[in-house]
Amino acid sequence: MLAKDLKPGTVFKYNDAPYLLESMTVQSPSARGGATIYKFRARHIVTKQKTDLSCKGTEQLEEADFERREVTLMYSDADSVHFLDGEDYNQYSISAADVANEMQYVTEGLTGILALIYNDECVGLQLPSTVELTITQTDPGVKGNSATGRTKPATLETGAQVQVPEYLKQDERIKVDTRTGEFLGRA
Repeated sequence: MLAKDLKPGTVFKYNDAPYLLESMTVQSPSARGGATIYKFRARHIVTKQKTDLSCKGTEQLEEADFERREVTLMYSDADSVHFLDGEDYNQYSISAADVANEMQYVTEGLTGILALIYNDECVGLQLPSTVELTITQTDPGVKGNSATGRTKPATLETGAQVQVPEYLKQDERIKVDTRTGEFLGRA
């Protein structure tokens, strides 16, 4: 595939290793006959290290042997988290340390989780952009605080902590952005 055809979320091979494209910028030439340069920020799928690449739009990049499979959480133990593929009932395990950030937003029965499969092995997770979670602990709101933009910490059912407006109470369901960990609104 051509470098100019890549979009965020695409997986490609670079130096015989698989990379997931996270972001890109396009630098247009300032002179006649100059080539447009595409600058990529990519993450190595296996080692999780970020790297920056620069390519001309006409350079060829090889597609990686990679797929995304929709999975559901089965269980987790001290070392691993186990998922089940709903189509062919394959089970995938991944190190709990590798997906610690993602697991802050995963609950039993959450749909839309995608397992990133490379060479028949689960190397990561892709979560839905928003999830609905219940507040399990937060300080009580004070009457009259709803007019201000102040926030307070809240602990969610998964153990994650987010900043929420002061008017929210315990046991309310909220929407959280899984990419940034920010409160989006009531569910």
